[in-house]
Amino acid sequence: MRLPKVEKQQSGKMSRRALLLLGGQLGFMSVLGLRMRDLGVKQAEQFRLLAEENRINLQLIPPSRGLIYDRLGSPIAINIPLYRIQIIREQAQNPEQVLRRLSKLIPLSEDTIAQVLETISNRKPWVPVTVTENLEWEHVAVVAANAPSLPGISPIVGAYRKYPQPHAFCHIVGYVGPVSDYDLSRIEDDDPLLRIPRFQIGKNGVEARAEHDLRGKAEIKRIEVNSVGRVMREIDSEAGIAGKNLQLTIDNELQHTTLNRIKDESAAVVVMDVRNGDILTLASAPTYDPNKFVTGISVPDWKALNENKYRPLANKTVSGTYPPGSTYKMVVALAALEAGVIGPKEKVRCSGSVEVSGRKFHCWRRGGHGRVDLVRSLRESCDVYFYDIAQRVGIEKISNMARRLGLGIRHDLPLPAIRRGLAPTKDWKRRVKGKDWFIGDTLNAGIGQGFTLASPMQLAVMSARIASGTAISPRLINTTGDALMPVSGTTPLDVDPEHLALVRLGMYEVVNSGRGTARGSRIAIQGLEMAGKTGTSQVRFITKKERASGVIRNEDLPWERRDHALFVAFAPYDDPKYAISVVVEHGGGGSKAAAPIAHDIMLATLERTKAGYGKLPSQKRRTDDPDEQPSDAPVKAKDRA
Repeated sequence: MRLPKVEKQQSGKMSRRALLLLGGQLGFMSVLGLRMRDLGVKQAEQFRLLAEENRINLQLIPPSRGLIYDRLGSPIAINIPLYRIQIIREQAQNPEQVLRRLSKLIPLSEDTIAQVLETISNRKPWVPVTVTENLEWEHVAVVAANAPSLPGISPIVGAYRKYPQPHAFCHIVGYVGPVSDYDLSRIEDDDPLLRIPRFQIGKNGVEARAEHDLRGKAEIKRIEVNSVGRVMREIDSEAGIAGKNLQLTIDNELQHTTLNRIKDESAAVVVMDVRNGDILTLASAPTYDPNKFVTGISVPDWKALNENKYRPLANKTVSGTYPPGSTYKMVVALAALEAGVIGPKEKVRCSGSVEVSGRKFHCWRRGGHGRVDLVRSLRESCDVYFYDIAQRVGIEKISNMARRLGLGIRHDLPLPAIRRGLAPTKDWKRRVKGKDWFIGDTLNAGIGQGFTLASPMQLAVMSARIASGTAISPRLINTTGDALMPVSGTTPLDVDPEHLALVRLGMYEVVNSGRGTARGSRIAIQGLEMAGKTGTSQVRFITKKERASGVIRNEDLPWERRDHALFVAFAPYDDPKYAISVVVEHGGGGSKAAAPIAHDIMLATLERTKAGYGKLPSQKRRTDDPDEQPSDAPVKAKDRA
């Protein structure tokens, strides 16, 4: 009796399980059916394209590169249209025939035609291939007018960089060029623009240092292409951002004036506003044409630039470092005054040389200067005076003062290859040279020789800080886009103002006193007087034998063995506004080669900016001035004391 009941219960359980299983299967099939309907009907077109291996690509449209202007809005770097002709094989049908028709309208050599045909054969039939570029508009217009007979040919308008004043700004602005594998290996930048073939970036100068601001942001288009790369449709786009324009502190007219003045020299000139650090002139000679680098410089042109002994590719204002010679004497004087080892009226006897540790250190004047104080030692550039005080103050305090005045430090400017120069110390010599510091090293540093090195930029900063009494720093960019770049270093210099005034007086007498070493380069306009310091730095060793028989004149030596000529100055003396440094490589004496250049450029600066005065008359410098060189004539009453 129990078996049928058990069987009935088991049969009921099996029926319920079957129903649950069947329900689950029906539910699954329903969901699957709905999904298949959605995929097969609603999304059929999308998946048909995916089945053909369509994909979404990003298309980058390069932004317009930012422009560069001088302080008054004169264009320095601009973008101009670049016209090119391209061909699409599948539209041309017979590319060779079309190219030969094209060659009758625009200059197109047989070699070019052959090269284009070879390129076409290695590309997809719908991929555009450049036939020629850098065309004149007239050529493009002719091609456009004959379009019906030139299937597959289309004129394209792009842009490339142009420097309308190439030689004046080559060392400042630099140039652009196509991105290379080397560029990609050394820069950490994931901007996809850099992967575009022949996309141009800054390679030198401000173009390179302000690359991110000038480059802008690309316009991005999302396009759909099929399995063979043909564009199907544009999905959406993201607007690009043009590069920011830059305004430099450089004065275009003054820059041209300066380069015209030094065009026959291997030289560097820096003019700086002592009130805000604005660099008005940054000139290095000789120059070069940066436009040749934009589309690729030729081998002969590159060879000529590299083999020129005057080094036209080097920006001597920041990358050239030289023994500062006697222009360094203001550093030594201030170090000694601040340390209290000399007084303003204390005198040192100069007999023409001084012997230290068995070695003679000579003054430039063989017979000596007699008893001299600080102002006279600067005025007549007495070496023995500075040998004496350098020993007393020591190299550590001298170099510390040099750094306070802007020497031996790297100034923050948007330029490549900025050299730090050298304000040597005992530790530096042990670390770099592996030798101890000797007293003779200190004496050499006392007159700006030995290990001491400075760039023209640093010498201009030194002059500006002495003139202004502030720790002013150089400034090359005035605005980036709409943003005004800050002025830095207007805080008072950590030097006693009375000591600065004493050194400024010595610099005034260098130029304006009857015995001053730069008397022939004075600005003889009341209220605009210039104060400065000459310098001559040796590049060769003078033997005892040569000194005994008479030192060979620079004019009688090969160019590369002549002394460097230097001059630093500021003006006007009573109300300093501008500082200048001039270095003429192997120019000889500072009073003959560098000071006259500084005179002309400083006067042009005062005239150009009017310096708070009316129109100034031009002043022709007398070349037959009997006071060109230091004399023993007494100081006139009108000269300041």
